Amino acid sequence: MRDDIKALRRGVTTLSIISMFVVAYFARDLILPVLLGFLIALTLSPVNRSLQKVGLPAGLSATFLILTAAVGIAAILYFAGETARSWSDDAPRIARELQQKLAGMTDAFDAVQNASAQVEEMTTASETGPQTVVIQQPGLLNTAVTVAVSTATSIGVALILALFVLASGDLFYVKLVQAFPTMREKKRALSTVYGIERRVSGYLLTITLINAGLGLLVTLSLWLLGLEYAYIWGVAAFLLNYLPILGGLVGTVLVGVHAIIFFESLSYALLAPVAYQLLTSIEAQFVTPFLIGKKMELNIVAVFLTVVLWAWLWGIAGALVAVPFLLVFKVLCENVPSLETIGNFLGAADQADASESE
Repeated sequence: MRDDIKALRRGVTTLSIISMFVVAYFARDLILPVLLGFLIALTLSPVNRSLQKVGLPAGLSATFLILTAAVGIAAILYFAGETARSWSDDAPRIARELQQKLAGMTDAFDAVQNASAQVEEMTTASETGPQTVVIQQPGLLNTAVTVAVSTATSIGVALILALFVLASGDLFYVKLVQAFPTMREKKRALSTVYGIERRVSGYLLTITLINAGLGLLVTLSLWLLGLEYAYIWGVAAFLLNYLPILGGLVGTVLVGVHAIIFFESLSYALLAPVAYQLLTSIEAQFVTPFLIGKKMELNIVAVFLTVVLWAWLWGIAGALVAVPFLLVFKVLCENVPSLETIGNFLGAADQADASESE
């Protein structure tokens, strides 16, 4: 009987997890701005609390912080949008120049492609296939406008929600305490919330400062190499570094393509992506682990799988918020006895060794 009950509970738990991901997938446009709003509020909560101690009212300090964040986000989106627009206009020219620069390297691939096309033509020439209906896809301009409107709406909703949460002061914590009946549960709930706030805000604020420093170094190094739009690549490095593991690789490839087109010498052009990858590797291997501390370090396998999962669910936005979500889940696991094993797995190797020694 007990085995049947345990099997039933496992089945219900599995179905609940699957249902949660199904809802997250289809309700992305609703859930994502809400979660972003709470993440922004968690990140700015310590700063907001410090401003209140100085004497600023909660509403005024919250408004100041959200307006500052909005101006920063708008500036980043403006630079990124202008760059993307100019590159999209020059896409045919860039493709031609890149093909010319890499002509020697692509001859073998072209030969294989031509042979494959000839085989396909010989195969299909004797067959009368069914008529195909071509569905006209939306134009590039319409797609860009749709994405821009959706992004602006999500960011606007997230900032407004964060403003309300910050302006409410300690109201959320008071309501949370009132929701639990026993003093032990009240203390555990407060400890969990403060732990989430401390970890998430510390992580995001620290990573933002690290990314800003990385962006400045990328700008300086590419400027010294003589690459045009060096400051744009600095902004790109700042944004891409929020994407763990994959961000540095994507930035290296993009910088390499631009450098090959811009410089006459292919060997000299390769210095730009090498410099970019070197800076991101130093940041990932030494700077970030040293500054964020052992408490916020995560299992690299868990980070990678989480990024892949949320990227599959929500695209680039999901990949960007994957690590903060993982931190929140890790804090919850550490404060719930039945989930301590999962929390230990999500921690870094040093944390696992420390827990075993204890």
